[in-house]
Amino acid sequence: MPILPEPPDVPFLVLKIGGSLFSDKSKDQDLDHRLLDRYARLVGALARRHPGRIVLVSGGGSLGHGALRTCANGDPFAIAGLTEATFRVKWAWAAALRGQGVRAFPLQVAAMCVVQPNGLLVRGEVLRAVLRAGGLPVLAGDCLIDADGKLRTLSSDRVPEVVLAVVPGACRVVILTDVPGILVDGPDGMAVLPTVEAGDPSAAYRLLWPPTQWDSTGGMREKLDALVACAEKGAECFIMRGDPGLPDLDFLYDPAERWPAAVRHTRIALRSRELLCR
Repeated sequence: MPILPEPPDVPFLVLKIGGSLFSDKSKDQDLDHRLLDRYARLVGALARRHPGRIVLVSGGGSLGHGALRTCANGDPFAIAGLTEATFRVKWAWAAALRGQGVRAFPLQVAAMCVVQPNGLLVRGEVLRAVLRAGGLPVLAGDCLIDADGKLRTLSSDRVPEVVLAVVPGACRVVILTDVPGILVDGPDGMAVLPTVEAGDPSAAYRLLWPPTQWDSTGGMREKLDALVACAEKGAECFIMRGDPGLPDLDFLYDPAERWPAAVRHTRIALRSRELLCR
């Protein structure tokens, strides 16, 4: 299937769907395939409309977080079970997306990058090849080998940084989660912080609260850390609530000012990028 070039103002999309949207982290091995199918309908429509211009990142849900909570201490490979857990989640996504007629293919982040003292070393040939073929890569959190021969956790929130190291040009990173953005009035609040200037995100960090006992990767703080890092690389980033009942997610490729008014979100970007978009 030939991949037609997108107009220059259409960004590449990294869409992360949080595990809380299809899994109860407080339960063991919980995966709601009905919800996966509903989200797969939305993602599949995007992938068919923009082949080769989207990567799906899945949260680990109770499988991924459970693998981290139960791993043994002291063993340099103690978290190896995370690879199996998140691959099971990726396989479930790929099956649901293939049911939508999408060439979805799960890829292993641990096979694409290692941790070095100065950051991640990413080799993206396979990811680029899947995209050139019009496929939809499905990624998730993983454990990576470091320079000391130990495994380190890479949460699903940090996976977009791996993609940005591979995909050139304008990128948009969207995290769908169970809240409409960074809340200014606490974990049960409704008011959303509209923007975060990635060059000085200190005000946003002051609004955060500790993650629940079921979250093994840092909750909203990890999301903000990851999106600030992505924004510093030039991406335009968003946190918003996932809703499997939406008619479509086509608006994610549009300029944010044209998004439906009902879609609340927190936007994280560099101030220089905000000025360029005007």
